[in-house]
Amino acid sequence: MPLDTDFTLILIARMVIAAGFVLAATITAERAGPLVGGLVATLPLGAGPVYVFLALDHGATFIGHSAINSLAINSVNVIYALTYARLAQTRSVGVSIGVGLMVWVALAIVVHAIPWTLLTGALLNIVVQTACIVLARPLRHVTIPRVATRWGDYAVRAALVALLVGITVTASFHIGPEGSGILAVFPIILISVQFILHRRVGGRPSAAVMANAVTGLVGFALACVVLHETAEPFGSVIGLSLALATSVAWSFLVFGLRKRGIDL
Repeated sequence: MPLDTDFTLILIARMVIAAGFVLAATITAERAGPLVGGLVATLPLGAGPVYVFLALDHGATFIGHSAINSLAINSVNVIYALTYARLAQTRSVGVSIGVGLMVWVALAIVVHAIPWTLLTGALLNIVVQTACIVLARPLRHVTIPRVATRWGDYAVRAALVALLVGITVTASFHIGPEGSGILAVFPIILISVQFILHRRVGGRPSAAVMANAVTGLVGFALACVVLHETAEPFGSVIGLSLALATSVAWSFLVFGLRKRGIDL
């Protein structure tokens, strides 16, 4: 069997696996309200499978370096989530996502042009996330009405995630760890949640999920730091596992504090 055929079949399998994983997780999130929805949406559901496949193709050193740029671009994702949440109060889904994406692209170009280190990436996240959490806080507490399950919506979401995996894994051979780190965390999960929820339940409930996602993305930033520090010395499996555990632990921490009345 030709090598390009092998690569195509493996790539398709990876896309299907990643889409199925995201689909199962986000169905649960949509039924649990804006807090859980926002926290689950910011778990590394899209970036995680991409990083697993990047590790298989390129090794631990590659993903360790990629994590630095993922850390930097995470701050752009925070701004994107807040931009959408603000616009969705009164604007259509097209305008809210469209303007948010324009902001994301502009900032991502700037981020890609800067040689990031762990320190500068961490400082950027601290400044951006602190400001955005404060601005997002008034938008968090909106009830999401019960809606009927539409499997077509879930199929669209799964297809978007699969597309991201396919593009990132294929492009990683040409754009290197820096570009891969940015592309791996393109906010495809956030966009798919926004697109589906906005149309089904309205802008304000969808915005509430994104307002909670702003806090959830702190966990993703911490996961990037852990991945960068552990992937090379301990290997891809341990590094990725610790990064995932860090993100999940942050979500449980935020959930527990909110239940105790601490509005983190």
